[in-house]
Order: sequence, then structure tokens, then C-alpha cells
Amino acid sequence: MNSLQTIEPGLDEACCAPSDLPALGAEEAQQKALVFKALSDPNRLRLLSIVKGAGGGEACVCDLTEPLDLGQPTVSHHLKILVDAGLLHREKRGTWAYYSLVPGALEKTAGILAAL
Repeated sequence: MNSLQTIEPGLDEACCAPSDLPALGAEEAQQKALVFKALSDPNRLRLLSIVKGAGGGEACVCDLTEPLDLGQPTVSHHLKILVDAGLLHREKRGTWAYYSLVPGALEKTAGILAAL
């Protein structure tokens, strides 16, 4: 008798029944994963924290390089990822770009996990 034959009748049916809960589709999962990929870098988390805590709710890119001890191109790359993920909003003013949190973005991100 192999290990499959030792399962009590009825147990294998219950564990293999499909769930009634809807699963994420491939495209929706891909979109939601972009947010978590953006958050998976410590420098990007720090950028979000700095922007969130900035006076007036926004920060100039010129003020974001020094706290991270990173060059402007690297900071701009991280900021672009956060913008593309829908977490930050970018507004160009003259030669500088200003960043602010997208309203409700952090709550929406928390909701992604809660909805799984």
C-alpha cells in the first residue's frame, strides 16, 4: 500500500476543492507587484519618508540627494520608479522637479495586502 492509499476517504476531496474566492488575474497581479517592487528598495522607502515628512507635503529633488548621500541621477532614477508605481506625483517647476505623495497611495498599497 503506498502513501496515497492511506488517506482516509473524503479527506482528499475537501483539500482539493476549488476556492470560491476570486484570484488575482495575471495583469492585475503584475500592476500590484510594481508597487511592491518600488517599495522593496531601502532608498526608495527613505525617499517616501522624506517626501511625506517634508514641509508643505512636497520636496524638491535638489533636497533629496544629500539625506540619502546619493548622486542626483540615482535619486532621480529611484523617484521615477516611485512615480511609475503611482506612489509619488512629480511637478516640474522651472529647472527643478517637486515630488509629493499621491493622495491615498499609501492607504491603497496597504489595501492590496488586506484584499489578498
